[in-house]
Amino acid sequence: MANRSTQKHTMTKRKMFLRMITSSLLRRRSRMIIALFSIGIGATILAGLVTIYIDVPRQMGAQFRSYGANVLILPKDGQTLTTKALNESLSSVPPEEIVGSAPYRYVRLDMMTRQQSFTAAGTDFNQIIRTSPYFSVEGSYPASIREILVGKEIAETIGLKTGSSIELTYQPPIREETDEDAAASGDFLSGSAEGFNGALVYVTAAIDDQAKITSIAIDATTQTPQYGGQVMENEDFEAQFIGKSVPLTLGEDVDALTGATITSTAVVTALNQARRTSVPTQPRSVTYTVTGILTTGGEEEGYVFMSLDDMIAITGENKIDVAELSISASADKLSSYVEQIEENSPVAKARLVKRVARSEAAVLSKLQALVFLVTAVVLLLTMICVSTTMMAVVSERRREIGLRKALGASDESIRAEFMGEALFLGLLGGIMGAILGFAFAQVVSVNVFGSSISFQPLLLPAAILVSMAVAAASCLLPIKRAIAIDPALVLKGE
Repeated sequence: MANRSTQKHTMTKRKMFLRMITSSLLRRRSRMIIALFSIGIGATILAGLVTIYIDVPRQMGAQFRSYGANVLILPKDGQTLTTKALNESLSSVPPEEIVGSAPYRYVRLDMMTRQQSFTAAGTDFNQIIRTSPYFSVEGSYPASIREILVGKEIAETIGLKTGSSIELTYQPPIREETDEDAAASGDFLSGSAEGFNGALVYVTAAIDDQAKITSIAIDATTQTPQYGGQVMENEDFEAQFIGKSVPLTLGEDVDALTGATITSTAVVTALNQARRTSVPTQPRSVTYTVTGILTTGGEEEGYVFMSLDDMIAITGENKIDVAELSISASADKLSSYVEQIEENSPVAKARLVKRVARSEAAVLSKLQALVFLVTAVVLLLTMICVSTTMMAVVSERRREIGLRKALGASDESIRAEFMGEALFLGLLGGIMGAILGFAFAQVVSVNVFGSSISFQPLLLPAAILVSMAVAAASCLLPIKRAIAIDPALVLKGE
């Protein structure tokens, strides 16, 4: 019975306390609405800026990705970087943070009919779109074999347009080989044989001093993509030749690819009929179709771009000179990824594009500092506004407070009433501010960054708690003034 009586008494006191607070707020609606809107506006700006602050790294990262790659992957000294080695090195970076990874192989190609030479870049066009969004293409990117993208400077020089044809010739570099070079790298086997529909398949294989194959390059671009593509892109098929000597027997030394038996046979025949040479390939000419004219305002306008498959076909080498990575991560994370690639890959090394990484970090830190400063100023102004309003309320209730103290009201009860009013206003303002703050952040994000943001689940409780804390802090001085009221002076009318 005693417990029930105590609980009932406590509930009655709480109801009375809430009734006192609400009636006090309603009696001074105009002033309390001003205080409520002050807290609400402060909470709105706070919630909005905090949401933007949290989302700024992703938004800024997306903006900076339009300026190009921020990490480069290069072959280590004396090593050869292939597409397989590149993909293995990328395992050190979380896939969701990789915006794009564009490999490049650079060679000089000759246009014999015009006695001109151009730098050709073999790459992956699907990745270029991601890593170099500033590329402007009149026409379209190459989508199949023997299609190229030509820089604006070259197009204007030789009069190329979309749909034009151009014959380019690759001249393998010739150098004098010492005995040490010959022992280390051996010679090459270069040959060709008829494949599907009588079209030639070209094969080049490097052999060591024991005549064993150490690497192989297959050019089956004359075949249909269904057959030639299978052979050229299948690393397991090429791996069968490594460590073996010619002549080879299909079905014993090498297994044919399912669905590409004729092309597989042509590869083996070409090797068996190949002649030995001291250079990887003989000069090879290929006719390409121009699908687009590239404009960047930079040195890329003087390049010819083709797919990596076309580059391998004309050079006979599966090789990458550099890979440009666009990674959406902070400067610290980028540095850690670079270190991991260095440690985990035996053939690849990574380098930060410092001008992009540093610029991103500098702009991000300044923007976050600005957001923090504006938030602090808004909270300070909110506190001043609420404090001023509550001071005016104390002045209006001076006689009431004096009378209550004369009748025996304690300082604690007066303090609790004013603090309760402040916390109640903070609660309402926080709820209103959290909702409006997200809408404010969404508008800013769409108009400034061009993309929407996701709602932060912790935004609502955080905004409410901060608003209540600001409201409570704003009432400390008014409460102190209310407690200091002398009932004797008030009752005497002074």
